Amino acid sequence: MRRSMFKVALLVLACGCAVFAQDAGHKDVNVTRATLDNGMRVVIVHDALAPVVTVMQNYLVGGDETPPGFPGMAHAQEHMAFRGCQDVSGDQIAAIYAQLGGLSNADTQQNITQYFTTIPAADVELALRLDAACMQDVDDAQAEWDKEKGAIEQEVARDLSNPTYKFLTRLNEDMFSGTVYSHDALGTKPSFDATKAEMLKKFYKDWYAPNNAILVISGDVDPAAVLAKVKELYGKIPRRDLPARTEVKLKPVKSETFTLDSNLSYSLSFISYRMPGTKSTDYPAVRILSDVLASQRGNLYALVPQGKALAAEFGIAETFPEASVGFGVLALPADADAGAVTQEMRKILNEYAAQGVSAELVDAAKRGEVAGAEFARNSIPGLAESWSQAVAAEGRNSPDEFVDALKKVTVADVNRVAKQYLVDQSSITAQLKPVASGEAVSDKGFGGSESLTSAPTKPVALPPWAESHLLALKSFSIPTSWTDTTLPNGLRLIVKTDRTSPTVTVLGGVQHTESLEAAPGKDGVGDVLDELFTYGTTNLDRLAFQKALDDIAASETPGLNFSLRVLKQDFARGVQLLADNELNPALPGEALENIKPQIAQFAAGNLKSPGYRTDRAVLAGLLPPKDPSLREATPQTISTLTLDDVKRYYAKAVRPDLTTIVVIGDVTSEEANGVIAKWFGGWKNVGEKPEVTLPTVPLNTASAVTVPDPSQLQDTVHLAEMVGITRFDADYYALQLGNHVLGGGFYATRLYHDLRQVNGYVYNVDVKLDARKTRADYTVTYGCDPVNVSKARQLVQRDLVAMQKEEVSPAELQQAKALVLRQLSLRAASEDDLAGSLLGFAEMSLPLDELNRAAGRYASMTAAEVRAAFAKWVRPETFVQVVRGPAPQ
Repeated sequence: MRRSMFKVALLVLACGCAVFAQDAGHKDVNVTRATLDNGMRVVIVHDALAPVVTVMQNYLVGGDETPPGFPGMAHAQEHMAFRGCQDVSGDQIAAIYAQLGGLSNADTQQNITQYFTTIPAADVELALRLDAACMQDVDDAQAEWDKEKGAIEQEVARDLSNPTYKFLTRLNEDMFSGTVYSHDALGTKPSFDATKAEMLKKFYKDWYAPNNAILVISGDVDPAAVLAKVKELYGKIPRRDLPARTEVKLKPVKSETFTLDSNLSYSLSFISYRMPGTKSTDYPAVRILSDVLASQRGNLYALVPQGKALAAEFGIAETFPEASVGFGVLALPADADAGAVTQEMRKILNEYAAQGVSAELVDAAKRGEVAGAEFARNSIPGLAESWSQAVAAEGRNSPDEFVDALKKVTVADVNRVAKQYLVDQSSITAQLKPVASGEAVSDKGFGGSESLTSAPTKPVALPPWAESHLLALKSFSIPTSWTDTTLPNGLRLIVKTDRTSPTVTVLGGVQHTESLEAAPGKDGVGDVLDELFTYGTTNLDRLAFQKALDDIAASETPGLNFSLRVLKQDFARGVQLLADNELNPALPGEALENIKPQIAQFAAGNLKSPGYRTDRAVLAGLLPPKDPSLREATPQTISTLTLDDVKRYYAKAVRPDLTTIVVIGDVTSEEANGVIAKWFGGWKNVGEKPEVTLPTVPLNTASAVTVPDPSQLQDTVHLAEMVGITRFDADYYALQLGNHVLGGGFYATRLYHDLRQVNGYVYNVDVKLDARKTRADYTVTYGCDPVNVSKARQLVQRDLVAMQKEEVSPAELQQAKALVLRQLSLRAASEDDLAGSLLGFAEMSLPLDELNRAAGRYASMTAAEVRAAFAKWVRPETFVQVVRGPAPQ
């Protein structure tokens, strides 16, 4: 839990970090390139992994090019492209993307703006037509900007509530003072309030030109046919003269120390350094240096097993052409004094700068980067992203160009950049210090009356080129070319051969429910076991085990949910190491005594954190008082755990007859079965099989709670209720299809239309049905300003009541079906996606071909079935409302 939460907290940092080792392309991939007469560059990467395609349009403009005083201009224009383009309205854009059913979105970075969609390959022409229409012209109407402004300001408020984002904002101001890098592309409320539609249109005309764009297409397409279509759709768009770009003149970094309040459940302590940018010849060496410093065999990570930090990392963020940021970061208990251990981190980094790094770790880092490049081929969206990052954001010829540069890095190169850039005098030290949430307080929920805009009563009329294509619901069938066997000890093994790359991925899970399996008073034993899994095996200690993984460039995650990624030739050795870790964990007593106080302190901070209290308030509203899911780990329960407690829990929970393993990649079922049987086949079940399925629960009553979060500028609202079905209920599919009418497709669905597009109350709204073997909950989540909490809830409830009383229109039903069917087909867009689906179906006791079965159910469903399911199960008046942030107004 601690490791996963720490990684989530650093996602904002990672977004700026181009980890090519995990994204790079490959020389033998079929790549077609072209430059149209108008200057638009095109890259088509053929990948037959699945009948899926990703289209990513990259405009070479971002936060760097925004006018002085208007730092969010590029971001605002990104949003407005969805509000209407040449001969296609915003409603039409939304409806088309909704019926395409894939992932369609955009992002604005410092030097690029990207529009991307992942869809079935048969629909590639529609995606290209929409993108070309927006390159021809955008509406940028003032009335549409007035609506969108509220939504984008909600996004700003949300991001400014993120503690790591606040840290990055302050860090950039100090690290890049006086340059365009000092401000983020996100923008500010004052700048958006001052922005007018004509300003957006000028920005568009200045920068949204074909000669300032690179179109990347990856997937199972005919390159020649797609290129011909690209030339037809984009070729006549005229090139334009581009304005001059702002020159970046970096000043020396002034060393500084600061502290920011945080709503995380632990402290983060950073030491940051300005590093070379992506255009620098030193950048590859900096990447390898980062990998070395982050190694679990390195001195920085050693602070974790020593019990001095909850987690330790080194990474690269803010990867701009002229500069980047390298940072060491420690996660510490919320109430810990960060001073001493931060100085120890500084000492470690200084020693690396002065004395150099291990040649063995440099070699391991390079092997890991090259292996990661192979794994990147297993994802169609990942290919488009890596090529866009390399070619558009960084100006390279291909991702391979960077991988080749990494291969050439020497130990001397790494030591030189360490000495040059890990400099105390120009470092910035920061701490994110948790501020405890106040106690959750009962709330009146919502009230008042208001005249609200009604939902549209007629379907959107689509352009002829879209209507003919989207009207027909296209069935699909994912090939069921896997094997499904059970070993004599009860372990279930599913194997899928895929020759996309010379790699193998292993995903596994032991079905477990700690709240049912842990002895009374031993809450938190699962977290402790999870940490102890990382301390090696009875055959190889922690460092020796990590070296064994490094020697074959494998990545492994141990525990009750485990994984392995390994090159084909090292599959057997990788499985041997994985099995050794799972079946023979060292579980050293000295490690327990080191980490137990840290985990107890983490639990203390977690119990006070707004995020935990929000989740707790939702559960407390939904479940009866003594439900097992309400058990919680406390400093007291963790502090009293003994090594025998941990070993007893391991012996009870970790057993083969509750385990499923999925193997997918360049390996036959015979090979995989033989290797898995060799290393896992001798695993024995001990004792009685534990109960891991939670009991059924009664339906909840209505309640309302506010969880104070001083660091949030806007509210996050959870509306949740228990529903009386299970995952196996026939109405599950009807409710899911209805959810796609409500919120599955951006503007074109009811909740997005009513809450965001028409009224601008929220930035995001999500609706989710989570159905399990014995219980299910229905949740609507949205983010908004405190003044809009009740207004948005009224609209949510109104739309739910409408679903119960009236059948959805034929157009809405068709759109929802098209959306669901296409989304199901995209579940094979990467090896990880398909492996995860197979593992999930197995653990849920569903047929492995559930995607194909579900497609048939959805295709034949009627509007009457959807209405009946909502009328029977959804209870809009009995939501548990939990608001995190300022008290609703």
